Amino acid sequence: MSSSLPGDGKKPYRMTRIKSTITKEEIQKYPQAEFRGKIHLFQDANIPEWVIRKLNAQQVVGFDTETRPAFIKGRRNKVSLMQLACEDECFLFRLKPSGLAPELLSFFANPRVVKVGLSSKDDFHMLRASYAEFDPQNVVELQSYVKQYGIEEMSLLKIYAILFKERISKSQRLSNWDAEQLNAAQLQYAALDAWAVRRIYLHLSSLPSSQNKALITESETK
Repeated sequence: MSSSLPGDGKKPYRMTRIKSTITKEEIQKYPQAEFRGKIHLFQDANIPEWVIRKLNAQQVVGFDTETRPAFIKGRRNKVSLMQLACEDECFLFRLKPSGLAPELLSFFANPRVVKVGLSSKDDFHMLRASYAEFDPQNVVELQSYVKQYGIEEMSLLKIYAILFKERISKSQRLSNWDAEQLNAAQLQYAALDAWAVRRIYLHLSSLPSSQNKALITESETK
């Protein structure tokens, strides 16, 4: 479907149709998503200078955290892993036992870099509980951001499937993130989550403003 704005003198543009919701059954038919970039894992707070330099040079970085699940009611473990993703690289930082490096605290306080997350309020609450000086700046909460595009879903799995017709596996979500050695499946899962939120944000924010105004959602066509 294409259209043009009255009197704008431009060629017709194709309007984007974005589904507002999606079912689990639909998602199961999609191929599994993968992060095909390079994954860097840092076991302690000794982070190479080039890593921080690269992160601070980005316009947009996706972030996420992983925490070892607590199967006892009322108990919450400290954050085990932090993920920061660029276009083709993802940096994974183990926060136990050495904690959050000062360079990462400074990165999150850098207002020039957009940090995109999903359920970031929960992530930040847990991080502030351990690091009082944690003060993130210029953060985009994806659950709020996608609403302006007609997307009603809140989970990364469903938002990603709506936009890219791929399925993010959640099989590693409840694995042991405090294990002495993280396995390949855990590394892929962690990297993909951080990279996916960045991809979603960039995809939606790249839509021309005129296209945004004429956006059609699936629910409006029924």
